[in-house]
Amino acid sequence: MAGKIPGGRNQDLELGGSMVITFVIDMYDVKKNGTTMTAQRFAHYLQQLGHEIRVVSTGDPGPGKYPVPQWKIPIVQHFSSKQSFIIAKPDDEQIRRAIEGSDLVHLFLPFPLEVRAYHIAREMGIPCSAAFHLQPENITYNIHMGRWRGLSDFVYYLFREYFYKNFEHIHCPSYFMAEQLKAHGYKAKLHVISNGIIPEFCPGQATRQDELIHILMVGRLSPEKRQDLLIKAAGMSRHAEKIQLHFAGSGPWKQMLAHRGKKLKHPPVFGFYSKPELIELIRSCDLYVHASDAESEAIACLEAIACGLVPVISDSKLSATGQFALDERSLFHAGDAASLAEQIDYWIDHPEEKARMSSEYAKSTEKYRIEHCVREAETMFEEAVRDARGTGRPA
Repeated sequence: MAGKIPGGRNQDLELGGSMVITFVIDMYDVKKNGTTMTAQRFAHYLQQLGHEIRVVSTGDPGPGKYPVPQWKIPIVQHFSSKQSFIIAKPDDEQIRRAIEGSDLVHLFLPFPLEVRAYHIAREMGIPCSAAFHLQPENITYNIHMGRWRGLSDFVYYLFREYFYKNFEHIHCPSYFMAEQLKAHGYKAKLHVISNGIIPEFCPGQATRQDELIHILMVGRLSPEKRQDLLIKAAGMSRHAEKIQLHFAGSGPWKQMLAHRGKKLKHPPVFGFYSKPELIELIRSCDLYVHASDAESEAIACLEAIACGLVPVISDSKLSATGQFALDERSLFHAGDAASLAEQIDYWIDHPEEKARMSSEYAKSTEKYRIEHCVREAETMFEEAVRDARGTGRPA
């Protein structure tokens, strides 16, 4: 017999049926942020499964969208604008309108909008779940204190006490992040679910015709991503005269990286690409490098691998991305440009092996396809609702 969901849309909702799920996220319309892209993709595929998705966020109104204003906090605004990030200002009326009749509220970040939405949902008796997408190192590196582990530990503590201690179910994009949360005293059930690769990212025909060696890195141009290390490694490579670097992304480090890249025979190409343009670029490159010191998953790396690019990935202890390497040839020592150059040279010097591994890498990403990931998220949401029924209070 179906249980009761306090405040829910349908007091006798059978799990496995359609749900009304409200996403709460600071920005939803901007396509320069991985968390935003995850929210958009999950919303789309959950709708395909028959669920109604509502979104509370900044930006333009639209079907199922409940816009709230941007919160321009002077000092915070200085740093967030550099990262193309928008912080939302809670609007109780809009939050209540969105949540009313929902079966579950899913909160993406530990910021004021999500905190306020949690408390309103609790008042209304609506179950909640949360996601852990913002790795503390994303903050500490951008205030130039990334090497101080004590500060990132403190941020984990603040996030836990301010927000995450309220939840019984938390989505983690990787086992690495789940282990980090456990190590920092998080007690919720941690659901490891990849952010997911959409079908368009798959092997295809390359369009490039020149004789250069094209190496790609995708991601925000900021300190923790370490594009500077790739520029240095390219200059150290035995094939430096033929290497053309491509950086797909935007961010505060662009000017500095462009300046450093001028020393190379072929200066790096910077761009922010539409999805079709990015797929075409991936397919036209020879290698993918992910040099980041800190990463909660790196869906951009997975997308490149899904298209058949062989990766070279940092083995940083603060990054989840090394999990995608199939063997040691695709790993380099974190922060070590000489090690990165050595691995780049290996793959350039062994084109037949690279071609063989291209197919192996593409096949390895099938378990990360968005259809599987959204089904896993659906199961998590159902479990959060079921647990709320059992306790008679929001999850």
